[in-house]
Amino acid sequence: MVTPISRALLVALVLVAACGQKPEAASRKVDPPKLASIADDQVEYAILDYVYARMNGHEEAEILATMPAGIRALYVTAGVEDEVNNGGFNQYYWNSTGKFADQAVAAFEFFGAHQYAALMQEANRVHAAEVAEIEKFKKQGTLQAFSDSYKVSKLGPLDERFYKIEENLRALRVAKIRAEPALFTVPQ
Repeated sequence: MVTPISRALLVALVLVAACGQKPEAASRKVDPPKLASIADDQVEYAILDYVYARMNGHEEAEILATMPAGIRALYVTAGVEDEVNNGGFNQYYWNSTGKFADQAVAAFEFFGAHQYAALMQEANRVHAAEVAEIEKFKKQGTLQAFSDSYKVSKLGPLDERFYKIEENLRALRVAKIRAEPALFTVPQ
């Protein structure tokens, strides 16, 4: 009998695997024929694997700036999804992935994920209103301060709404990859 694992655990395992990628993965091609040969349930991970390998030792914003629009949108939306599923919007903005919050609404729209885009826009507004208060906790630089920041943040109710969105984000992303593979192609 196979024991099912939670989505959060799956995300954590994928992130751990991605962080352990070898630099030679950066030399892999990401082109339409290659993408077409990858199964739907693996194509997002294959693209992200390429990005993580390219980032090896480089600033992520610098590497993302060199990537096509589709890859950037996938990276940004996957970052939001991973962080919110793991620890909510508060964690997303606390961690480095939050630096892409200003790009996230457009990234969700890129995939036609309108419910996610609208919620992200709302989360950005809430975060902007409380950023000064949350920064006081961040400056402490402790795990306890991070935990305490949840008591002050007004983002918690948005987490529940995120989990209940009926759009299938993965299906929307895969459909876009399949429909417009050139937007996910890295010239070699």
